[in-house]
Amino acid sequence: MIKQTAPRRGGAQLFALALGFVMATLDVTVMNVAGPQLRSGLDLSLAGLTWVVDGYVLVFAALLLLAGSLAGRYGALRVYLLGLALFTAASLVCALAPNAAVLVAGRLAQGAGAALFMPSSLTLLLNAFPEPTQRARVLGLWSAIISTAAGLGPAIGGVLVGAFGWRSIFLINLPIGLVGLLLARRVVTPVPGRRAPLGAPGHALGLLALAALAFGLIEGPEAGWTAAPVLVGFGVAVVASAAFLVRERRAAVRVLPGELFARPAFSAANLVGFLFNMGCYGGMFMLGLFLQNARGASPMTAGLQMLPTQLVFLLGNLLYARLGHRVGDRRALVGSLAFTAAGTLALALTVSPGMPYWVLAVVLSVANTGLGVASPAMTGALMGAAGREHAHIASATLNANRQIGTLVGIAVMGAVLAGAGGWYGGATASFGLASGAYLVAALIAWYGLRGAAREAEEQQGATGPHPDGATGPDRDETPTAPPQPACAQARVRPGA
Repeated sequence: MIKQTAPRRGGAQLFALALGFVMATLDVTVMNVAGPQLRSGLDLSLAGLTWVVDGYVLVFAALLLLAGSLAGRYGALRVYLLGLALFTAASLVCALAPNAAVLVAGRLAQGAGAALFMPSSLTLLLNAFPEPTQRARVLGLWSAIISTAAGLGPAIGGVLVGAFGWRSIFLINLPIGLVGLLLARRVVTPVPGRRAPLGAPGHALGLLALAALAFGLIEGPEAGWTAAPVLVGFGVAVVASAAFLVRERRAAVRVLPGELFARPAFSAANLVGFLFNMGCYGGMFMLGLFLQNARGASPMTAGLQMLPTQLVFLLGNLLYARLGHRVGDRRALVGSLAFTAAGTLALALTVSPGMPYWVLAVVLSVANTGLGVASPAMTGALMGAAGREHAHIASATLNANRQIGTLVGIAVMGAVLAGAGGWYGGATASFGLASGAYLVAALIAWYGLRGAAREAEEQQGATGPHPDGATGPDRDETPTAPPQPACAQARVRPGA
């Protein structure tokens, strides 16, 4: 039986756990303004820069589900501390990197550390606040902290890069990580682990497939799409994916919930999540480079210019909280994605050297508001498709799948920019690609989620608030679906 957390100790636990999550959130978003300095400082090609950004996402996406299982087996606090220590040490490696290879290796290690400590942090937070009313307030505060950090990330990154150089975005992690480690050891209440199989071979095949796919997409524009290493990369991705699917059908311990993917609405919601992150994070990767290379902004100016386009995600969350329960998750998701697709298409058709910054910012901010509505609506629709008894694994699967969308989106946008023949041509193609991803996602949501709306409404009435819109897990479970930064801001439920 878990005792009620004293307010002072509970506040200290919230602060200690938030430090790590904020550090990882900032590390993702500040990269969007550091690209040009990284390229010049380490003589990186566009493919090299894409590896720096995507290497982190690759390992994080591949290990997210495994990390949740590790926390459940060995104890959430132990895995949290290990992940935070790894992330902090990897940040030092990145800051001191003498060349691109070392920097990419450091980013891979950062991704592994984040995959370990981010799910565990949510487990420890839920364990620290077992009382439902107190937990709801703390989760609201937690989401607000993460949303604010994500929204301010590009501006903070711009200030750091502009004033101290690109290495500062990694050095800033050292004091934050060390303080987080010391506080967590002193004040965070451990959660005991339970012996359970991990299904490591399945996770290894998934990592191999994603790594090979990323290699082909990133190296293709420079090496040539018919170059032998690129073709081998795609071949390995296909073979590893096939082996993964065969194992999933036969193995007793599966990585993904096969019985849920047999439900059309669940598969549709996951495909929507993939396309959502592909367009959103791919677009953010392009925008940071575009503002500096095409429009001549400094890193600080680019970060400040991106700020309004990021903070509107929170506005979209709030709109969903007020309107989502009236129109339903499916209609809210379809409408908001279609709205964002139209706004992004407008930019693809009109972006030019003569476009004032304020026009670009206003159109993109209005379009991104739709993404703020779509994120919680998508999670609600998924929960309706999965059912209450599968809420935990369904939420974890969606978040891992969205990270794969981020990986592919950044790699594809890098390929588009490399082959566009100019930054404005690249921006036009990138906005068009993002618009197409949102439109296809809206169509999939409209046709694929028709049977999930009623279940979502029943699910909503039967369960309490959850940071991902899912059923709250038992206190000894390990949520592997942490709130996502930037494009997936605080997921606010009606009445939360």
